[in-house]
Amino acid sequence: MLAIAGAAVVAAISLPLDRAGVGWLVATMAGVGALVLAGAMPAAAHPDEPKPLVVRRTARPGPDRYAWAAATVALIGVGTIRSAGWLFLLCLATATLTGALALAGGHSLRSIAAGYTMPVFAAFRALPWLARTAARVRKPVEAAANVRVAATVAVSITLLVVFGALFASADAAFAGTLQRLSPKVDLPTTVRWVFVFAVAASGLGGAAFLRAGPPDLSRLDATEGRKVSRFEWAVPLGLLVLLFAGFVAVQLTVLFGGNRHVLRTDGLTYAEYARSGFWQLSFVTALTLIVLAGAARWAPRAEPADRTLIRLVLGSLAALTLVIVGSALHRMNLYADTYGLTRLRLLVACCEAWFGLVLLLILIAGVRVKAPWLPRVAIAAGVLALLGLAAANPDRLIAEHNIRQARTVDLDYLSTLSPDVVPGLAGLPPNRRACVLGRLGTDLMIDPDDWRGWNLGREQARKVIAQDLSDPAFRCT
Repeated sequence: MLAIAGAAVVAAISLPLDRAGVGWLVATMAGVGALVLAGAMPAAAHPDEPKPLVVRRTARPGPDRYAWAAATVALIGVGTIRSAGWLFLLCLATATLTGALALAGGHSLRSIAAGYTMPVFAAFRALPWLARTAARVRKPVEAAANVRVAATVAVSITLLVVFGALFASADAAFAGTLQRLSPKVDLPTTVRWVFVFAVAASGLGGAAFLRAGPPDLSRLDATEGRKVSRFEWAVPLGLLVLLFAGFVAVQLTVLFGGNRHVLRTDGLTYAEYARSGFWQLSFVTALTLIVLAGAARWAPRAEPADRTLIRLVLGSLAALTLVIVGSALHRMNLYADTYGLTRLRLLVACCEAWFGLVLLLILIAGVRVKAPWLPRVAIAAGVLALLGLAAANPDRLIAEHNIRQARTVDLDYLSTLSPDVVPGLAGLPPNRRACVLGRLGTDLMIDPDDWRGWNLGREQARKVIAQDLSDPAFRCT
């Protein structure tokens, strides 16, 4: 109870809701520490409760749970390094999935989906659980101990205030540092503190509840269902494979025609050429995954002929889809070379590459037909790809790619990128680089960071702008 409350206080003080910053990592580490401490504390038996007749052994989390927890911390820690808001939001969304896997577990798609919703329901289930703990703390037997704790806290606050005030009056630099670290107390700040404390306390309470009573998702992991006959599943999927083969055979010129296909087709633009390939890839990949899940559940695998048929049908479907993956990546590369690279185009290319990896995993899974590791490996590959993208600094990659092109660079678009783009502007002419740096510097000056929102990307950008932009009166021509 005390660990959860302390972590919620840390989150309320340190969490910046309007930007990526070190405060997100501080709040996450405080939450992880609270959960570790709460899990390590032995359960105290109430003196009025009878001894239980049956004691259930507490399930210990496996190594994969700790790996998912580390991935969650790493994803949220991206906000300390990169200032791109779109990248940090993407990491936060992915961290909710890895955090759910760390708390609830899951192997199949069904159990992972069920485990993803459990932290939300556990937050409400934990409210009476925490209320009973709070009621026990307020018992008269423990009143003396509570008074001693309250007195200790009061003395500590008094000493910090008195000596902090003396040090601040004695040294101006220390006073400035103390002023920057001290939060601004007003009505909006107080409301934010209360809101973040309530959300953090309920979330950590739900996480502690799941740790105290981990769910059993093994029944949802079973992929064996009611089997259908060979005719019932092989005919529809065989026809689907023929349809895919016919589409690829007819569209070979479209898939790999490149410039010639675009120029020879009336009304076709590079944007339509690239987007059509991406949506083909998205729908086909989703269809392939659904077919794999359905075949794993309903197609019989007892006979060698059944297993051979599954490998043939699903392997053909995955191989044909890989052709479209290669085409889509080729189209996006052509599009970026012609019109430049943007955030959306970079994300599309990364998604296409991840889809291709999933299809390769499907082909590998076809060796033994049954692959319970496939969903988790696919998610882990996506997490590693996202962390790799964050390490590569996507805004910098966009700037360097566009500057290398022998075409006019869109300075307005470069100016809308995050301060992470500053290291990638070295290839611009001095006057054009000063234009982008000036615009970025103006935004950084208008919206400064406090300690909660400190970010390495913004800090490095401020140093470069202060050093290289000698004339604040920049001009963009």
